[in-house]
Amino acid sequence: MIRLLLVHESGLLRSALASVIGAEPDIEAAACSWRDARSRARSLQPQVCVVDTDSPAADKAARKGEWGKFVAAASREGGDCGLLVLVNSERPGPLRRAHEARALGYVDKDAPPQRLVEAIRQVAKKERYVDDALGYGFLQAAKIPLTERELGVLSLAADGASIPEIARTLHLSTGTIRNYLAAITRKTGARNRVDAIRISQCEGWV
Repeated sequence: MIRLLLVHESGLLRSALASVIGAEPDIEAAACSWRDARSRARSLQPQVCVVDTDSPAADKAARKGEWGKFVAAASREGGDCGLLVLVNSERPGPLRRAHEARALGYVDKDAPPQRLVEAIRQVAKKERYVDDALGYGFLQAAKIPLTERELGVLSLAADGASIPEIARTLHLSTGTIRNYLAAITRKTGARNRVDAIRISQCEGWV
């Protein structure tokens, strides 16, 4: 049996999706919100973790570099959990963050459930799975001029966080955050921080 942990913020959607996946004879599916993800991962020790990248909680965790810790928690007892992400092809930013977190599988959120099941089985065998519909999204993600850390800083700024708040969230100094914002403004060709946020949102980076 493939032990699966599905992380989704919508209780209704995660229950429905877990029910569909759990109907497969070779998959044992459990589901939880991101808040409970690390504790459930430690107790369940899943072979595959499926995460919805459009979830605000999951996106915030990705900005803080916590996806790797989540997968490490799932692999604590010497296992090797594979990360499989549900992504929106029109948002290359989350796709880029999933790649930085070393996700093994990528499935378009508009794909039929059977494609997700196919991906789960492949990731459980430690094989990469990339949905054909995400080819253009990967090309766009590769063109993002910002580093993973810069994307994290920019995403928090786009949510309205002040420089001190961003610094506390990322455990960095305010001077370092100002340097990141200056680099972001330069790399995006923006006039200022607000313009950089506007550009990044139009491009689907944040």
